[in-house]
Amino acid sequence: MAGRLFIFGLGFSARVVARAALAKGWQVAGTTRSGQAQGLDDLTVHPFDRDHPLPAGALDGVTHVLSSVPPDADGDPVLALAGDQLRQLDPPWIGYLSTTGVYGDRDGAWVDETSELVPDLDRSRRRVAAERAWLGSGLAVHVFRLAGIYGPGRSAIDTVRQGKARRIVKPGQVFSRIHVDDIAQVVLASMRRPQPGRVYNVCDDDCAPPQDVIAHACALLGVDAPAEMDWEQAKETLSPMALSFYADNKRVRNDRIKDELGVVLRYPSYREGLAAILAQDGGSGS
Repeated sequence: MAGRLFIFGLGFSARVVARAALAKGWQVAGTTRSGQAQGLDDLTVHPFDRDHPLPAGALDGVTHVLSSVPPDADGDPVLALAGDQLRQLDPPWIGYLSTTGVYGDRDGAWVDETSELVPDLDRSRRRVAAERAWLGSGLAVHVFRLAGIYGPGRSAIDTVRQGKARRIVKPGQVFSRIHVDDIAQVVLASMRRPQPGRVYNVCDDDCAPPQDVIAHACALLGVDAPAEMDWEQAKETLSPMALSFYADNKRVRNDRIKDELGVVLRYPSYREGLAAILAQDGGSGS
């Protein structure tokens, strides 16, 4: 199966989806704010934001649509600016990349796609509103709630190499993660098996404390891990954005992507994912 995929917001994850679709024979186009997409120079890329609506004809012939554009204070920009065009097109599959932040803080408890949405952060509340708007749009929408995203150029390997790694220990804190290649795998699996209205958690099998990931990256690189930092001490030095990542503590179930989409994760934990990233760039510790 191959068609014509249009991606709103060719960011870190969506660019990997685009490359995976191209490798499968799909035609791909999309948007960024600037009208350019790093590493996708041969694609048609339109500038798009609230000041630059999609040009007429940009969706002609499109069979599948993916949006990775985050909501802003006024709601979802894609629905606001291109909703009428999408309804006229009425493709059989639309994907929306959301976040597991919509579940809020569960003090380390498990959540799945049926769990109540109780977001703690403003950006997560906006995501809940955006999900509901997409699912209530009358379009064939599929929602993907992404855990913490990592991949080449954006991983604990890179953090250690840049000298920015810290092992902050907040007792009981765990994060769910997902390698960007597995995001692409899940999205393409859903495109092959559309089920409009379905929501999928996209995460790996290992909900792990962040300090363990840093220690493992250091071991792979053959360097000493930084000393552990107590949470009470570390939180005084963290930016508001960094603090917000520690506000939510939960374990996310991923059974649905396996049972319904037939996904076998390439990187079931950060261990396999970090090893692959290191191997991909030559394995140097410097």
